[in-house]
Amino acid sequence: MVYVLGGWQSDFAANWDRQGMEIADAFAVTLREGMDAAKLDASEIETGHVGNFVAELFARQGLLGGFFGQVDPAFDGLPTSRHEAACASGSIAILAAAAEIEAGRYGLAAVIGLEQMRNVPGQQAAEHLGAAAWTGHEFSEARYVWPRAFSDLADEYDRRYGLDYKHLMGISEINFGNAKRNPNAQSRAWAFTPESFTANDDANPVVEGRTRKMDCGQVTDGTAVVFLASAERAAEYAAKRGLSLEDLPRISGWGHRSAPISQSTKMRASAGEDYVFPQVRRAVLEARARAGVELDGIDAVETHDCFTVTEYMAIDHLGLTAPGEAWKAVEDGTIAMGGRCPVNPSGGLIGLGHPVGATGVRMVLDAAKQVTGTAGDYQVEGAQRMQTLNIGGSTTTTVSFVVERGAGSFLRRQSLY
Repeated sequence: MVYVLGGWQSDFAANWDRQGMEIADAFAVTLREGMDAAKLDASEIETGHVGNFVAELFARQGLLGGFFGQVDPAFDGLPTSRHEAACASGSIAILAAAAEIEAGRYGLAAVIGLEQMRNVPGQQAAEHLGAAAWTGHEFSEARYVWPRAFSDLADEYDRRYGLDYKHLMGISEINFGNAKRNPNAQSRAWAFTPESFTANDDANPVVEGRTRKMDCGQVTDGTAVVFLASAERAAEYAAKRGLSLEDLPRISGWGHRSAPISQSTKMRASAGEDYVFPQVRRAVLEARARAGVELDGIDAVETHDCFTVTEYMAIDHLGLTAPGEAWKAVEDGTIAMGGRCPVNPSGGLIGLGHPVGATGVRMVLDAAKQVTGTAGDYQVEGAQRMQTLNIGGSTTTTVSFVVERGAGSFLRRQSLY
């Protein structure tokens, strides 16, 4: 069992380049703010992990683990590593840190996810992000690779089950609405009209194929950090702060699956099956199995909504509806705040923002906040168990976590975030 001792998230509305910040500055601020929030000293941390996709392209910077040693002299000599799995990079970094802890190598890990994406023109950013597709083999005619890829997913859903655009816009409206309650959300101050959530070409212009502006997750500069600990270290940490071990959030289950990099290969392989992406479904179920829970034990979800159709796919792969019937969860309020299983109370990638390497870490941080009752205005009432679903590429890599706190524990609301 791996425990979450605390963490911190940056303001996803920030533009580092305009603020005169480099990726190294963001790294340092995040680590320091995170340690301060969790009341940890640098000397207590035994290993460091970084989730990042393409810093070499956006910032011309690699070897990101080396920035730990720049932050504090106590980190000089710290064993560090960097992990890449496109949009699932942060989750892979968490998996690696958790594996080290479970193996007994280290007792306390810092996991930071970060991405700088707003320092280049939009077309160049799209080209950089396209590196997670099969370069030279798919979407070569598209101007924007990922809007095109997920337009193709919408086509696939339409062929198999039928798809009404109003349900995709229902997802968009929910996520942007949730983001208004999140003080770190990139879109929290944005204004919309009713026409924004329609197929109106002026209010919601086409980006690629079936993908329109309001279907899209955001291009974001952002970071998140979490501190993971073994049961022994977590118990010591809790005792020093007048808490019990049961008060601390923990990662009780995980699922991790990969599929071929080509989206068309994946779709051909699943023809005639219940789910468009069987490996996504496997990761979801394996996370719950390891946690020893069923769907009815999940109080809310933070899922990957790089596009509205990605969340539409996630809804049925999570089991909230039968395959192809995600529209029901939109229409009946299942996924809205106050619904049976709220999805993306944070605002998700659409409303909160999507700094690629940070997203998986941010999801676990938000899950930890929810189960400890410290999510503020976007708190899901009574949440004790959350599930995350983070994908890289066209579901080439999928990671899901179950985050919970001890049943019946009473958390003294000491913010660790």
